[in-house]
Order: sequence, then structure tokens, then C-alpha cells
Amino acid sequence: MICRITKANLTNLLLDRELAPAEVRNHVEQCAECKQELAALEATMQALDSWEAPEPSPFFNARMTARLRSEREAQPAGFFERLRARLLYSTNMHLRPVAAGALALLLLIGGGTYAGFVNMGQPVTPSAAVRDLQSLDENSQVFQQLNTLDQQDDDSNSASPNSHL
Repeated sequence: MICRITKANLTNLLLDRELAPAEVRNHVEQCAECKQELAALEATMQALDSWEAPEPSPFFNARMTARLRSEREAQPAGFFERLRARLLYSTNMHLRPVAAGALALLLLIGGGTYAGFVNMGQPVTPSAAVRDLQSLDENSQVFQQLNTLDQQDDDSNSASPNSHL
């Protein structure tokens, strides 16, 4: 049997030998390390059984009552002092939703930034409709230039009527 499994069952063996599996009892009898750990646990249990709690001071209740009264009558702490005390001495369970929201926001911003960098190197190709509109715009500029040249030619022809003969 593995010592790790036996050590997990040492408390059962310590409290009631009959409840512990036979494999664990046999292993403890054969393994010196496990036997030593069981002996250390038994010594600890005997020390705890012989220990007696000290009697509280006769003035304990009076001092505790005075301290509670002074805390009740004290000025309330400022916002930052209460926030500091809450962050330092509480379980911080109330901050879990805030932390989850901040993490989700951070992931969204990071993912959007990554997507922007990935697509930045690729050229954007316009759709067919956009290309058609651009070619019409370029053709209209050509037509305007041709119209301007025709008008200039007509103006020069009308200025000299005998130039065609």
C-alpha cells in the first residue's frame, strides 16, 4: 500500500482502530515512517487531552463592555478608511462581480485590439459597386475635360470664321 493513502487514513486509525481499513492497519505495522507519524499524532492528541484552558481575567467582561461602548460612541470612519478596512480585513466576496466585469471588459478591449492589428496589414479591396462608382466619377472628369476642350475649340472657330476655308 502507498504511504500517501495510509497517511490520509491515519486520523481514522487514531480515533478508532476498528473503523480503519485492515490494509491501513497492516501497512502502519510494517512501515516505520507511517508508524512514527501515528505515534506523533497520538502524542499530540494526549497533549491536547491534558491541556486545560486558562480562566479569563475577572475584569475581562468589564473591559470588553467598555471597549464596545467606546466603539459605538466613536465618530464614524471616513470613506477611505472604511474602504481600506473592507479591502484589508474582509473576505472580498463582494468584489467578485466587479472583478469579473473588469476582466470581461479587458478581454473585449484586448480582443478588439488584436483583431485590429491582425487586419491592419491586409489592403482593403473595395466592392464591385464602389469600383463602378469610382470609374463613373473618373469618366465624368474625363467628359468635363473633353467638354472644356470642345468649348475652347468652338470659341476659337467662332472668333475666326474664315479659318475653315
